[in-house]
Amino acid sequence: MSIVDKVIAAVTPVESDKDRAEARAKATTAAEDGDWLSLVLDHHIELEDALATVEDAITADEQSEALKEFAILLTGHAIAEEGVLYPALFANSETGHADMGYSEQAMVKMQMAALEKLEPLSEEFDDKLEHIKGALLHHMYEEEGNWFLDLKEKSSPDEEERLTARYAEEFDRYVGDAGLVAEDEDHSE
Repeated sequence: MSIVDKVIAAVTPVESDKDRAEARAKATTAAEDGDWLSLVLDHHIELEDALATVEDAITADEQSEALKEFAILLTGHAIAEEGVLYPALFANSETGHADMGYSEQAMVKMQMAALEKLEPLSEEFDDKLEHIKGALLHHMYEEEGNWFLDLKEKSSPDEEERLTARYAEEFDRYVGDAGLVAEDEDHSE
């Protein structure tokens, strides 16, 4: 375990599965069909599923391919949050949440870059992936637990529409059809 991994493990509190489920349920209740919060929640679920695919891979090639898919989804999601939602948090006097969001996502991006250099299916790869998973789950818990609920509460209906359009646009700009490759292949059978 690297020094950076040890620091992440030491400063990242671990919420229980129950805490995460309660935060997700609260955020789901606050989301409206098709709004930016519902898109974020959908992406969080897709990220969890993509991460599970990386963890469950049986061969090195499968794990490498799954990691690429996960990285595309993770980066597109981060870009959309960083370009749209964190500035909105800042504008709505949630500076601490915005700063923390940027910092946490920067750390995960650095860890992802380190992970890509490791041998798939190795113990070192699994350890690094586990640290990324912990950081990601904690980050999603923070967003779902209060950061985005606070933003939703402070946003006007016009702001909600703007955030929804911009978030979707930023995500699609990066991910496009890349995240749908596996789904398209599954539907063609």
